[in-house]
Amino acid sequence: MPVMTRATERTAGLVRAVRREQLGSPTPCEKFDVEKLVNHLEWVAEMFESLGRGGPALEQGPYAGDFPERAARTLAAWSRPGAWEGVSSAMGLPMTTLAHMFLVDMVVHGWDLAMATGQEYEPDPEAVARALAFTEQMVEMGRRRGVFGTPVTVPQDARPFDRLLGLIGRDPAWSPLP
Repeated sequence: MPVMTRATERTAGLVRAVRREQLGSPTPCEKFDVEKLVNHLEWVAEMFESLGRGGPALEQGPYAGDFPERAARTLAAWSRPGAWEGVSSAMGLPMTTLAHMFLVDMVVHGWDLAMATGQEYEPDPEAVARALAFTEQMVEMGRRRGVFGTPVTVPQDARPFDRLLGLIGRDPAWSPLP
């Protein structure tokens, strides 16, 4: 829970710092500009709050501009006793798997947002280690479901975060400039 909290709060801080004129900017996540990425984060927070409370998977709604508030509710849901136990009836996956899915989204989309908006981003090393280990186990399923892109080759001795980015299809050297 502390790792999830740190990653989520870091991403919420990045979202708070986005300026209105940046909403149309491209991100390293090719299918999203900044506004669509923040909207995706809003949906992720809302859905994982529901799942953390034993509720259903939810459809994505329109952009609301309230990710930090949704993220706080998600953390509250996952901090409840027993939230990490058992299997989600909505997703058919262990609750620990869902928690790791959320963590990967917070760590990677935090980087996406920081790169797109010119913010500093240094992810928590423990969050990166957990996200990388989880993603290495789930990457093929993620690709089949269209969640991860084609891998980007990074040097064998690359730092763990760059390996995570490359594994899911992000170029660690991405820049908004052509």
